[in-house]
Amino acid sequence: MGTDLQLGRTQSSGLVDVLDRVLDKGLVIAGDIKVSLAEVELLTIRIRLIVCSIDKAQQIGLDWWRYDHHLAPGHNHGELEKDALREQIRLLERKVESLTRRTPAARRKTGVRTDRT
Repeated sequence: MGTDLQLGRTQSSGLVDVLDRVLDKGLVIAGDIKVSLAEVELLTIRIRLIVCSIDKAQQIGLDWWRYDHHLAPGHNHGELEKDALREQIRLLERKVESLTRRTPAARRKTGVRTDRT
C-alpha cells in the first residue's frame, strides 16, 4: 500500500516537472488541415498553438491580450458602445415625439398629408 502512494507522488511530481519545463521553454504545435474533393482543395485550416507562460509570451512578443479591448483591464469599450447606442435611441425618440406633436394645421402648412385620399 505504501508503494502505491509513493508511485502516485512520483508521477504527479513528474507531471509538474514536465509542465514547468513546457511553460518555461514553450511548446509549439503546428498543423494544416486540408479538405479536398476530386483533387480540388475546398478548405484549408492552419492551426498554430503555442503553450507557454505569460512571462515567456511577453519575452517573445506575444502579449496580444494587453491590446485586445475585450480583454484589457480598464478599457470598457462595451459600456462606451452601450452609452452611444442609448444616446442615439434618445435622439430618435425625441425626433419621433416632435413629429407626433405636430398639429393637423402645422402638417397642412408643411405639406404633410394626414389622410390617404
